[in-house]
Amino acid sequence: MKSMAFDDAARALVETGRRLDARGWAPATAGNYSVRLDDGSFAVTVSGWHKGRLTPAGIMRIDGKGRAIGQNKPSAETALHLALYRLFPDVQAVLHGHSPEAVGLSRAAEGQSEWVFRGHEMLKAFPGNATHEAEIRLPIVENSQDMAVIDAAIAPRLLEPGAAPAYLIRSHGLYAWGKDLDEAERVLEATEWLIAAELAELGFRRAWKQ
Repeated sequence: MKSMAFDDAARALVETGRRLDARGWAPATAGNYSVRLDDGSFAVTVSGWHKGRLTPAGIMRIDGKGRAIGQNKPSAETALHLALYRLFPDVQAVLHGHSPEAVGLSRAAEGQSEWVFRGHEMLKAFPGNATHEAEIRLPIVENSQDMAVIDAAIAPRLLEPGAAPAYLIRSHGLYAWGKDLDEAERVLEATEWLIAAELAELGFRRAWKQ
């Protein structure tokens, strides 16, 4: 997919932020989003902005090493975005949300390094997957204030067969990415749906056993 110019990326990220906030996936100032630009730099959300109230002023540019181009400050988690762009050269957009369902699943799965989705029709929303008869693994990594620690722990697992183009940071939130911003949002939405469906199933099973 052709990379975007900064102004187009800023407008698209503003619209994305409003949609994700409306779904309850960007509370307070949580979350951060980015897009690869046509000049090799990146558009990212400015630190501290509420994603449901974004304007183009809440989007800034950084270079490939995470250095600000301008006066604004990017999120500390920008390093995780750049790590994904390096790991997957075809990726053009990365989204990070903080839904209660995603965080709740990561905490409920204490001690587990992944959550496996099987048999859901929604699995067909993931790039390259054409059937519900599939198994897709969502890696879970422990949280840290050191982004290099998270990257070192998660990067090898994202290259394993069957790994989703997404991962959970325990007690923190969900990362998802794609060949463009639309695909990244679709992956995020599909993963959020799968998480909610699995939690609902677990709740029903517990209720029926009582």
